[in-house]
Amino acid sequence: MGANMNKNYEKLMKCYESLREKVKFEPKVAIVLGSGLGDFADNIQVEAELPYGDIEGFPVSTVPGHAGKFIFGYLGEVPVVCMKGRVHYYEGYPIGDVVLPTRLMKMMGAEILFLTNASGGVNYDFGAGDLMMITDHISTFVPNPLIGENVEEWGTRFPDMSKVYDLELQDILRETAKENGIPMKEGVYLQFTGPSFESPAEIRMARTLGADAVGMSTVVEAIAANHMGMRICGISCVCNLAAGMTENPLTHEEVQEAANKTAPLFTKLVAESVKKFI
Repeated sequence: MGANMNKNYEKLMKCYESLREKVKFEPKVAIVLGSGLGDFADNIQVEAELPYGDIEGFPVSTVPGHAGKFIFGYLGEVPVVCMKGRVHYYEGYPIGDVVLPTRLMKMMGAEILFLTNASGGVNYDFGAGDLMMITDHISTFVPNPLIGENVEEWGTRFPDMSKVYDLELQDILRETAKENGIPMKEGVYLQFTGPSFESPAEIRMARTLGADAVGMSTVVEAIAANHMGMRICGISCVCNLAAGMTENPLTHEEVQEAANKTAPLFTKLVAESVKKFI
C-alpha cells in the first residue's frame, strides 16, 4: 500500500472510528440523494442523524440544496443509511475524498448502494422531469477513483466493470415502477467533472458515445462501490434537456425546479424498491 492510497485508507479509518463513536446503527442499504431530492428522508423512520461536519476528516459539501448529513433508520423493515447531500469533484476535493462516503457506508455494513442524481437529458426521447434507471455508465471524463496503489482489503487491483448495475436490482426497479404507474426510462449515464454545464458540442459528443443522460456525480461512486463488492443501482432525474437541444440556457434553479416537481414519484420509486431489496 503506497503513501497515496495509505492516506486514503488512514483517512477512511479515522472517519469510521469517529462515526462509530457517535452512531452504532448497521445499515444494509445505502442511499445517496441527488440535487433537489433531499426530502426523501421524510420517508425514513429515523433512528439517528449525523452531520458530516461531526465526523473527523469528512469532506463537507458546499453546494446549495445539499444538506450534508447521514440519516440512519428504516424503510419498512430495511435498515438504511441515507446521504443527504453528496461530495462533488468540482468542489475541489481529490477524487479519493469524493468516494470516501461510499466506502464509509460499505464499512458501516451496507451491501447495496442506491445512487440518485439530477442530470441533463441527451437522448431526444427524454423530457424534463423524466426518471431514468441507469443501466451502464461512461467514466472516461473524470479521474478513476482507484488510481494509486490498490488497497487489497477493499478489492482487487483490476475490478471487472461489465455489470456495475445489478441486474436483479434493475428488475426490482422495473417491477416497482410498473406497480406504481411511474413512467421510467432506462439508459447510460455519463459523468463530466462540472461545474460548468456542457457545451452543445460536448453534448453531441456524449450522444455519439452512447450516453442518454449526463451529470457531475455518481459514476466514480459506482466504481468505488463495485470495487468493494457492493451491489449497485441508480436512478437519474432528467431535469432538463442538455445544451443545444432547446433554445434555453441552463441554470441550477431549473434543475432544482424539475427535481422538486418529480420528487414525489422519485421518492415513491426509491422507497418502495428498497423495501424489496432485502
